[in-house]
Amino acid sequence: MASRALHIAWLGAAPSAKESGGVPGVARELLSGLSALGHRIDCFLPAAAGPEEPQELEARSNIRFIRGTSEWSYGRWYSSGRAGIFLSGLATRAIGSLRLRREVLRRHRADPYDVVYQFSNIETLGMPARLRGRVPLVIHPETHIAGELRFLWRERALALRCQPARSFALAAATMTVRSVVQRVRVRRASLLICISTVFRDHLHRDYGFPLERTLVVPNPIRLERFTEPRLGRALAEPPTVLVLGRVSARKGVEDVVAVARELLARGSDARVRVVGGATLWSDYRPLLEDLPKENAEFAGRIPPSEIASELTRADVMLAASKYEPFGLTVAEALACGVPIVATSEVGAIDGVSRSVVAETAPGDVMAMTDAIEGMIERLRAEPRPLRENAREEAERLFATATVCAQISAALQALVHGVQS
Repeated sequence: MASRALHIAWLGAAPSAKESGGVPGVARELLSGLSALGHRIDCFLPAAAGPEEPQELEARSNIRFIRGTSEWSYGRWYSSGRAGIFLSGLATRAIGSLRLRREVLRRHRADPYDVVYQFSNIETLGMPARLRGRVPLVIHPETHIAGELRFLWRERALALRCQPARSFALAAATMTVRSVVQRVRVRRASLLICISTVFRDHLHRDYGFPLERTLVVPNPIRLERFTEPRLGRALAEPPTVLVLGRVSARKGVEDVVAVARELLARGSDARVRVVGGATLWSDYRPLLEDLPKENAEFAGRIPPSEIASELTRADVMLAASKYEPFGLTVAEALACGVPIVATSEVGAIDGVSRSVVAETAPGDVMAMTDAIEGMIERLRAEPRPLRENAREEAERLFATATVCAQISAALQALVHGVQS
């Protein structure tokens, strides 16, 4: 139990009932961990209907789910095509969040909240104006739009190779508006929970948020999803270098292609396997047509339920991102005993022992290739110690109980400081 159970109004992303990673999976773990510490949580969801809530959360007496009235579905006039889905989805979530303000305020009057906890996005549209200054606002974002926009613009030549100019223009215009809104809204937070030091520094630089009002805590992962990592498995023949995640802007997709070509030129027996799909606003899949067929493949998107087995078959993970607030697949790979080669912009390698992580500069293809070959040689010599160390690092840093204990302590300190 917490020293004093807090009453929390949760706004933002909903948890997933299915075994999944991503933002829904993180939401599930945060709600599970905070409620296990005794906190009472009202989870406000803008949509009138949507994915079912996890049964283990619904069964807890200290969590309530309150749904709004907004409706959205595929195949309607407003959700035809990628652009329609992208824009109508944003608009529906925004309208739904605004409509929830009255319900948040009504429930606060009946049973006051200690904290309003905005998860995933920064806009905080569900925060009632009357609660500002009276109830502390905590924002726990998973990305920030100024960062997305910066790399979308830097990579415009790549983007225009892969998709129509109108799609690029629409994404850039939407992100420009959202980044302005976020810069204003984020300053209302009493506490900004940052999922990595890399992310905190980007938020400070782009939005001017004070460092003294930030807390760096990594995303939690559901370690139970990776209970059979086969840590004693030998190096595969040929060794597999896995790239797992979105095939879109800022992910270093062009560098992945270059690494595969360099491995081939060096005569390495390693194979590069790219797994993932595009986003609604950025699709770099055409770049993967340049992967050398001799030693690389693009497998496309896979269901979340298959991620654990995909990771267990991998030997090394490559995270080539130019900007990555966290990188949940990196934490999940470590849980499966997979060592990492990542750029310094990948937030999930914060605090991870460099015995299982090789860090390179973004865009440094030669350094990435050298690091991959070095990891493979270490795995060829002694696979079990390296894989066991990777799993231990995941347990040390990303366990739900560990992450939520840090967040709970910060919330307690914030509330007590406000009240005193």
